[in-house]
Amino acid sequence: MRKRTILAAGLGAALGLWAMGANAQERVLKAVSSFNEGSLQSVNFEQFIDEVNAAGKGLIRINYIGGPKAVPPFELANAVRTGVVDIANVTGAFYSKTMPEADALKLSEMPGPEMRKNGAWAYINELHNAKLNVWYLARSVDNIPFHLYLNKPIEKPDLTGLRIRVTPVYRDFFTALGATVMQTSPGEVYTALERGVVDGYGWPITGIFDMGWQERTKYRVDPGFYRVDVGLLVNLDVWKKLSDKEKDIMNKAALAVEERALKLPELGQEEAKKQAAAGLQTITLKEADAKIWLAKAKETGWKTVIDQAPETGAKLKSLITKP
Repeated sequence: MRKRTILAAGLGAALGLWAMGANAQERVLKAVSSFNEGSLQSVNFEQFIDEVNAAGKGLIRINYIGGPKAVPPFELANAVRTGVVDIANVTGAFYSKTMPEADALKLSEMPGPEMRKNGAWAYINELHNAKLNVWYLARSVDNIPFHLYLNKPIEKPDLTGLRIRVTPVYRDFFTALGATVMQTSPGEVYTALERGVVDGYGWPITGIFDMGWQERTKYRVDPGFYRVDVGLLVNLDVWKKLSDKEKDIMNKAALAVEERALKLPELGQEEAKKQAAAGLQTITLKEADAKIWLAKAKETGWKTVIDQAPETGAKLKSLITKP
């Protein structure tokens, strides 16, 4: 009896060691989104995680830690750079201080798949490698415009006297139109609107319902401007350690991400209808004013990039804008 017990114990220990060894073979990567879980800016990333985990079962797995509560949005790119996080879903606006060229991503006039064909994606990746120690895997949100949302009406492209909540994406644009700007985290916008600290904010056509901002918003200004850019960044040291099979799994899921991003304009149209149903009124600028609005957005956007990064900014402009 004692002999059987010893044999059973030995077998149990052996199986335990085998299981530990098997588990050790599976590579686990930590992932964080700079946007709330389940929001439009995160869902494509979350589907990417599911696809990698399904295709890489037993080989590679992504552990989704969560959204901004896990890592503050403006600190996320640095967390990937230093290896605290392995993968991030983050917009270039949140790391443009470290990499000024990231501010150009919103100015792209072509979708992700097209940028892969003309060399733009390769150059964008080269810059991310050198300046952030990350691999730019894919663009998870694309083809969605930004808008100005207000609680006071305007009739022309003049924001004089208005206090607007901004991110670096449209800070210079709104400032050039005369606005007084202030930068806050998304989580503080509702209270700022409620208390009248700000008269409006910049945000994509999609996503205000995720934040509940429609309750404190009266107007959306059309036309939209720029393109929302949210990218998947992988720590470069981690990327280099992946096997060819692991990279293949990640790359296939990344290409699927960019294909899904092409369909996001359809969601934008649905969101506009939803906003109207919730009581938001649309301020549509007259044709001449709309041209001034869009020209000023483009002019200030590229000036900001090229002032900070003359050579690389100019090269990016030649790659991601159309003649």
